[in-house]
Amino acid sequence: MIVITGGAGMIGSIMAWHLNTKLGRQDLVIVDRITHENQWQNLVHRHYAEYLDKDQLFDFLEDNEGITAVIHMGAISATTERDFNKLVADNMHYSQDLWSWCAEYEVPFFYASSAATYGGGEHGYDDASIEKLRPLNGYGYSKHFFDQWVLQQVKDKQAAPPAWAGFKFFNVYGPNEYHKERMASVAFHTFNQFSETGTMRLFKGTKAGVEDGMQLRDFVYVKDVADVMGFFLEAALKHKPVASAIYNIGTGQARSFKDLASNVMTSMAREPNITYIDMPQDLQGKYQYFTQAEMHKLRDAGYKKPFTSLEEGVKDYVQNYLMQEDPYC
Repeated sequence: MIVITGGAGMIGSIMAWHLNTKLGRQDLVIVDRITHENQWQNLVHRHYAEYLDKDQLFDFLEDNEGITAVIHMGAISATTERDFNKLVADNMHYSQDLWSWCAEYEVPFFYASSAATYGGGEHGYDDASIEKLRPLNGYGYSKHFFDQWVLQQVKDKQAAPPAWAGFKFFNVYGPNEYHKERMASVAFHTFNQFSETGTMRLFKGTKAGVEDGMQLRDFVYVKDVADVMGFFLEAALKHKPVASAIYNIGTGQARSFKDLASNVMTSMAREPNITYIDMPQDLQGKYQYFTQAEMHKLRDAGYKKPFTSLEEGVKDYVQNYLMQEDPYC
């Protein structure tokens, strides 16, 4: 059985979709704590063996043999989370406990890090080195802490899972993200705002040299994210694991929010219309104006597939999900 924590979330549920449809696996244990009233919809189309609340997982693990991998996507993912004690419990200690269990029982372990660990990008976006990184918020730090802890465990030759990888996700967009509300992608918000008001509000270029709407991010389609993780999982299950390390998952090409929003509108067969607004106070000084993943490490590890272009990804998301009566993947 394959355990997926955060399995009712965006990336977790699309990983379940990938395992069901691409790898033919239904022996999944979905672990989550659903708080959004409609989030169960992310599981309606999935085939899985068991659903657990996140507090039930460790009792389940102790009483069950046959766990072949743990895919740990569960976390507080809001960059605006102010309760650091929650971040410590959910993003740090829970992850450490899962790592330790996988090490003890020799189970491959794959987990979600984040591009938020790179902070303002002053030290670049190369996943080969993390010691100089300074995240801009508590969420980013909680992910950075666990990355550092994992690497220290390995350096100190402490017990480790037989195969493991941490994934620094860049700006992921795609189906099953509606429950993230404010933290959902700009693609999702563009579709809804434009449908309701006829325009999309983007931030003005409040930083010197940045024009309105021209903040740049590495936007990666969630189906590509699942495919990368599937590559590592398959290798581990076939006992041919790829080098255990922390990897970026992006496209390697930064695009503007203006590009993203415009592509959503044209995918709706409508003329783009953008309104520029001031950045909210709670984001000022904690906002990434540019991200672009260095992808050489993932490529060197053997993942050679091309990533979906922004135009292709947005078109699939808008036309095959957001514009449908049943928008869930």
